[in-house]
Amino acid sequence: MRTASKKFVSENCFIGILSCLLMVLLQTSSLQADEPASEKSKPADEKDRYSYNLRDHDRNGIGKFYLGREIARVMGYQGAPWLERRTREQEERLSLLPKALKLKPGMAIADIGAGSGVISVILAEHVSPDGKVYAVDVQQEMLDLLDKKMKKQGVDNIVPVLGTQKSPGLKPESIDLAIMVDVYHEFEFPYEMMQEISNALKPKGRVVLVEYRKEDPAVPIKLVHKMSEAQAKKEVARPELNLKWKETIGILPRQHILVFEKTAEE
Repeated sequence: MRTASKKFVSENCFIGILSCLLMVLLQTSSLQADEPASEKSKPADEKDRYSYNLRDHDRNGIGKFYLGREIARVMGYQGAPWLERRTREQEERLSLLPKALKLKPGMAIADIGAGSGVISVILAEHVSPDGKVYAVDVQQEMLDLLDKKMKKQGVDNIVPVLGTQKSPGLKPESIDLAIMVDVYHEFEFPYEMMQEISNALKPKGRVVLVEYRKEDPAVPIKLVHKMSEAQAKKEVARPELNLKWKETIGILPRQHILVFEKTAEE
C-alpha cells in the first residue's frame, strides 16, 4: 500500500509540474500576442538598425548606437547663446563655407538643424537674390529665434521649416544642397533622416557634413560630439541612400567639410 501510495503521489507531482509548465507557456504566448501594435508594425530591419546600451554609455550621448557610434544628445534651444558666441567665427571660420562649396545665386539650400540661424544667414547672402535657404529645425523655439534674427537683419530669403526626428519636411527634388553644421551626430534616426534628405535633393545634388574632427584630440569638443571621416563615410555613403562621397575639404581649423553627391537611382 505504501509503495502504491508513493507512486500515486509521484505521478500527481509529475502531472502538477507539467500543468504549471503549460500555464507558463500559455501566459508567455499571450503576452507576445499582446505586443504593442507599434512594435509589431516596425519592419525587422528598422528594429535591428540601432542598438542600445542605457547602462554603460557616454553621459553626453543617449545610449543609442548606429554602426558603432553613439548618438549625441541634442542641444536644446537654451544653448542658442553658445551658437551665437562672439568667438565662434575666430574658432571655426564658418564664413569660409560659401566659397568652399561654390555657392551661387539662385541655389536652393537646406540648412538642416539650423538652430538660431547663424549658418542660414551666411548662406542666404550668397544665394540671393533668387535663391532660398530652408532653415530646418525640430525645435520651434529655435525657429522663433531665427525669425527675430531675420527681421532684425532684414533677411527675406530664408524659409523656416519645422522638421521631425525622421524627416526635414522638404519636397522631393527641391534642393541643390543640404548642409548640416555640427548637427548630423545628433540625429536620433540618422538612417531615416538621410533617406529623406536624399529624396529632397535634385539629381547631382550635394549633402555636406561639417563635423568636429574626432581624429584630432586637440579639438576642444566632447568626444560624442565629434565624428571621424571614416565613420561619416560609413554612415552616409550607402548605396541604398543613393549618396557617394565626393570630397573632404580641410580648410577649417576644427571641422571636416565632407561632401557627398546624389547618384542616379538604380
